[in-house]
Amino acid sequence: MTISRLLILQAVLLCGLGTVFVIPREAGIQPSRVNMALPDVLGDFVGTPAAVTQKERDTLAPDTQFARRIYDDGFGDHIWVSIVLSGNDLDNSIHRPERCLPAQGWTIADSSSLTIPVPGAPGGRLPVTRLHNYRQVNVNGHVVDVYNLNYYWFVGYSDITASHIQREFIDMKDRLLHGYNQRWAFVTVASNITKGSAEDEFGDGKDEAQTDAMLQKVIAEIYPVIVGQPGGSKPAS
Repeated sequence: MTISRLLILQAVLLCGLGTVFVIPREAGIQPSRVNMALPDVLGDFVGTPAAVTQKERDTLAPDTQFARRIYDDGFGDHIWVSIVLSGNDLDNSIHRPERCLPAQGWTIADSSSLTIPVPGAPGGRLPVTRLHNYRQVNVNGHVVDVYNLNYYWFVGYSDITASHIQREFIDMKDRLLHGYNQRWAFVTVASNITKGSAEDEFGDGKDEAQTDAMLQKVIAEIYPVIVGQPGGSKPAS
């Protein structure tokens, strides 16, 4: 019995050590299938380029790429769309909003994972993370609360996920089984809830449910423009 156990243990150790020879010594990088050219117009919204702060550039790897626009419908609604594409330093090119927003003065009141209807996504559903945030700002000498909804997801070479943890598991699997890393893009679509806010001059601002509906509609419209097919192919321009 003891000899049998020793033989089994030896076989397990040999198998474990043998995997060293099949793990790639240096993983290559496969491109993200994201298109960094954000459209000028999204439905009723017209976009203008939005600045990337120097603090963001200093914090993230120098070869990180950005695409960012603020979309305005001319009636008080503004939607912020941002794509951050990782460089070769994958660990220091993308930071989740849960890490960045508090540094910008936002408090994350609620976080949830869900899938939303997006015809161009696999199975017609897109996995996203939804954040409900708030912060206090000074408006004409008065401190007021600003509420915001933020949707985000990650786009890689072959995978799409809304989870940072799942993205790390995908990276480990890819390195072990395929010998490459996916270059990830981090997509954010966000807007303030304007109902009852300082922006709601005429009392026609959007409440939380209406803001959700507006953002999900825009995500469905922008998805086929910025996300290509699995395997790194870009969407048609």
